[in-house]
Amino acid sequence: MIRIRGLHKRFGDLEVLRGVDLDVERGEVVVVMGPSGSGKTTLIRCMNLLEEPEQGTVNVCGAELECGRRHPARRVRDLRRRTAMVFQQFNLFPHLTALQNVMEGPVSVRRLPRAQAAELGRRLLDRVGLTDKCDCYPAKLSGGQKQRVAIARALAMEPEVIFFDEPTSALDPELHAEVLQVMRELAREGMTMVVVTHEIAFARDVADRVVFMDGGRVIEQGPPSSFFTAPDHPRVRSFLSLVAS
Repeated sequence: MIRIRGLHKRFGDLEVLRGVDLDVERGEVVVVMGPSGSGKTTLIRCMNLLEEPEQGTVNVCGAELECGRRHPARRVRDLRRRTAMVFQQFNLFPHLTALQNVMEGPVSVRRLPRAQAAELGRRLLDRVGLTDKCDCYPAKLSGGQKQRVAIARALAMEPEVIFFDEPTSALDPELHAEVLQVMRELAREGMTMVVVTHEIAFARDVADRVVFMDGGRVIEQGPPSSFFTAPDHPRVRSFLSLVAS
């Protein structure tokens, strides 16, 4: 589903990604963990070219781009249309209702008729437990409700892969569960997901594989059963001892 090879990304003098290789299989849930500044968010933003890497190749569902070269806009759009992104800070349009936020992509990008997009939007908001919030503006929603609208908006694009960038980190602890439950349901349905998170319970319960990054590199990866109980790398053991304490 996803094949990343030799990915490098700089911000000025700071090299954030240093030759990352990563594969994600269809239907797999991959959790990416690591300390702040390790390159986790930059990695998933490079996967759908929200950030442009300087070197390496990105292949998403057969759409492959060699980084560091100019590509026709249609090729970049083709890759992005196969993916969706759920952001840490929700990124909802404040002047649109929950339903209008979900409709915007299908109408503007997929060119669905508004009536069809509205029907899709209501169905997806019902799927994330927000049937009664269709006409609410983001300012009237809780953080957990905003994030569930964001997930519905991502699903409205019918992506083959969804990237989640710390989807619960901006939420109060009591709101975590409602968002993680929606993500668990997506995992059970076979959605391919790459999730940047420190939610160890979620990773144990849902992830097929945990990837640990440090210093812009992947230094360990494996199934949760071995990753959390017997990690090989001392940096991973140190990190987990702090996060789990």
